[in-house]
Parts: sequence; C-alpha cells; structure tokens
Amino acid sequence: MKNNDYKKVSESRVIQTHLILVGDTNRHNTLYGGNLMRMMDNVSAISFTRHTRSLGITASMDVLNFIKPLPVSHSVCIETMISGVGKKSAEVFAKVIGENLTTGERYLDATAFLTFVIVEENLKPIPAIEAETDEGRYVMAGYSEKRKNRLEGRTADHEFQEKISIKYPRQ
Repeated sequence: MKNNDYKKVSESRVIQTHLILVGDTNRHNTLYGGNLMRMMDNVSAISFTRHTRSLGITASMDVLNFIKPLPVSHSVCIETMISGVGKKSAEVFAKVIGENLTTGERYLDATAFLTFVIVEENLKPIPAIEAETDEGRYVMAGYSEKRKNRLEGRTADHEFQEKISIKYPRQ
C-alpha cells in the first residue's frame, strides 16, 4: 500500500470539550442522553469528513453504552477517531470522558460506534486506516466482525420495518 492510500488514526482524531450547564440537564441534574448523542454525532462527523474528505451522513449509531451520569458543572470530553473503512462508508469510534472540574477526577462516561456513508456521486476511494496506539489497534480489531453483523442486521431491519404500521392510531 502506498503512503497516500492510508491515513493514520491521529489524522482523524477530534477532541471536543463542553461544560455541562443546567439547561443541558434532566430532572436529575445530569446531561440528557439525547444531548450527548447529538454531540457524539457532531464530533464523529468531523472525524469522518477529515478522513474521507467527502460529505457523508450518519447511517447508524451502534453499541452505545452509557456508563456513568454526567452531572451539571462537570465537563464532557468527546474524542472520536476512524476505526474502520469500507468502500463508501467508515466507522467512527467515540469515547466520552467526564471530568469533575473541582477535583480533577476523570471517568469513562460512554462509548459508541457510528457508521457514516458518503453521499457524493463522484466517489473517491476511502483511504485505509493505520493505528498508532494500542488503544487504536484494539478498537480497530473488531471492525470486520462488527461490519459483517451490521450488514446482516440491515436485512432483518428491513423485514422488521415492513411490518411496522404508519397508519394513524385507532384505525
């Protein structure tokens, strides 16, 4: 593989940190899960676009694990990187780290894998990815199996969707 046929994980890494404010939280004074998902999707889209230099859309968010609540006045740091590539799609790994800003305690809050698909008509080949750290290699190691399972799951999803009614209730 030539040097321009692949990119290093560090070239797609994006880190974004936010302070959790009262307006971001639920009645338990912790960050709404939906707000965190939106942030993860946004940061992951930047990783995807940096790696592919193409426009894409979010196709799925898989294996989203909420590990610990994020209280008001803590910070939330979202770190994303490309974890696998296909012909017109790429998987992005997102990890979320919370921090108690008054004590400095950091904790793993959430992880997820998001898949993005290129929507441009003039499809450029997506560069392969090269991990530079043990964490990167570990995260990337499961890509082929996850991709296979996702593709198999799409068939089941389509069958499921065909059985779902879109009629108004009580009809």
